[in-house]
Amino acid sequence: MRARIYQPARTAMQSGTAKTHDWVLEYAPAAPREVDPLMGWTSSGDTQAQVKLRFASREEALAYAGAHGIDAIVTEPKPRRPNIRPRGYGENFATDRKGAWTH
Repeated sequence: MRARIYQPARTAMQSGTAKTHDWVLEYAPAAPREVDPLMGWTSSGDTQAQVKLRFASREEALAYAGAHGIDAIVTEPKPRRPNIRPRGYGENFATDRKGAWTH
């Protein structure tokens, strides 16, 4: 059984870093998905593809995988650069603004 251990990136709807500090163990699909001819739904007989386990650290996820005989591949996260402006949101309403306020 193969699995992937990674740290999830933030979604497009998030501006913060909530739910990105945990590590996730996700099983690789063992069977391909197939389309039901009558209803058109996508289905699979592989129930392990629905399982996502969350761990506080990478070491805990690797220890779990090792204890249960799971062949795990670790994907390291890319470093995040903070997006901090020098004066922040208040600069939009500053009285000493250099240019015209266009919006």
